[in-house]
Amino acid sequence: MNTVEVKKIWEEIKSELSNIVPESSYGPWIAPLEAVSFEDNQFTLISNAAFAVKYLRENHYKTILDCFRNHFGKEIIVNIEFNQEYADKLKKEKQKEERKLQKEKKEEEEHNRSIKNLSYVKSLNINLRYRFDNFVEDSNNKIAKAAAESVAKNPTATYNPLYIQGGSGLGKTHLMQAIGHYVTLKGNLKVQCIKTEDFINDYVNSTRFTPNQNKNTTIAMNKFRNKYRNVDILLIDDIQFIENKQKCIDELFHTLDTLYNANKQIVLTSDKLPKDLPEIPKRLRTRFEQGLVVEIKPPEFETRVKILKNLALEKGVENIPQEVFEYIAKYYKDNVRELEGAFTKVNAYSDIEETPITLDYAKKVLKCEENLAKPTIEKVIETVADFYDLSSDEIKSTSRVQNISNARSLVSYIAREKLQNSYESIATALNKRHQTITYSVDKTKKELKINKNLNTELNKILKILSLQ
Repeated sequence: MNTVEVKKIWEEIKSELSNIVPESSYGPWIAPLEAVSFEDNQFTLISNAAFAVKYLRENHYKTILDCFRNHFGKEIIVNIEFNQEYADKLKKEKQKEERKLQKEKKEEEEHNRSIKNLSYVKSLNINLRYRFDNFVEDSNNKIAKAAAESVAKNPTATYNPLYIQGGSGLGKTHLMQAIGHYVTLKGNLKVQCIKTEDFINDYVNSTRFTPNQNKNTTIAMNKFRNKYRNVDILLIDDIQFIENKQKCIDELFHTLDTLYNANKQIVLTSDKLPKDLPEIPKRLRTRFEQGLVVEIKPPEFETRVKILKNLALEKGVENIPQEVFEYIAKYYKDNVRELEGAFTKVNAYSDIEETPITLDYAKKVLKCEENLAKPTIEKVIETVADFYDLSSDEIKSTSRVQNISNARSLVSYIAREKLQNSYESIATALNKRHQTITYSVDKTKKELKINKNLNTELNKILKILSLQ
């Protein structure tokens, strides 16, 4: 009789024995027995314990024989033998199962800790989508990613502070928040993740007072300092916006100094290198450079394609032709957010119009070739500057002189309303904040409704740019 049939017979007999033999004997001694052969009316069972053979023969052998007789309808010779090879096999399987259980227990503990910390992560303004495992690496960002992972795994042991520089939408915020995400879910460190603008607003709010509220101001300032200094890791995004905020700069310097001296980790991001922030005092810029400064450059073509594929997978969008990813990656080179935004737009149109995504459909939605013929933001800045007898540098400067500010607002309006550039790309080109560009565009829209001269000037500029 073959082995499969022998084992099947034994399983049926074991089932009967489990109802007769007490569990205290069945579980440890009978259940582990393995059937190996049935030849010449002899049924052979092997045990992984020598003691089990003697114990079963002295206590339950007759019961076992009776069950075999009932099954076959005749007397069967049942051999129970100790087998060292089988014993070793079961021992290894048991050890493997114990390791598996220990691993599962550890994973469950980590999962429970993660769930417990999840609400805390969200309260830190950390985007749960920003993780190391979904950051697409290439030669233009691998150093930055490696440094960020090193800081996440061993805060203060490697690079402190870590300063990540890169243009808008290249992934510096992703890496910074991935550090916070990793540390919060894996450890018990206290993290504070903020934008520079939030730091500035918190500082301003903590210093507001009236002549009779000095005590309240002191309380507010102590609360502010505890918020940013009583942490293990401080993550600050877009540190360049601290320029020209002298009192905030002083407070930030003392905050970073306190954290550094207490061996706490600092991570900063910026679209400029420390040396390119002349409005920030040297004492603070040297603090930025004290640890490690890493740069992120625009992703390579293959990387952009991979980013798009990951996004499609994340959104559950299937069966998209490779040529669609390559088409989008070809035209959206400098900004990952705009790259992802282009795919999201195609996907949204596809859902609304219930049309499958093909190369022709992506071309129809994005009109990349058509947009490529339009003037760049740099060309708009140059044209507006020439029209008003200014330089491009003046428009990009921090100057608030009326004629320069008006020209800057007009550039923002043209880039947004006529060229459909994103607020972020305009902000990057003009060295301004996203909110500043939004305000400038809205302000210009209102002004155009009542100012005939501005309308005339705008039309002349649009004609020069071949936009009219």
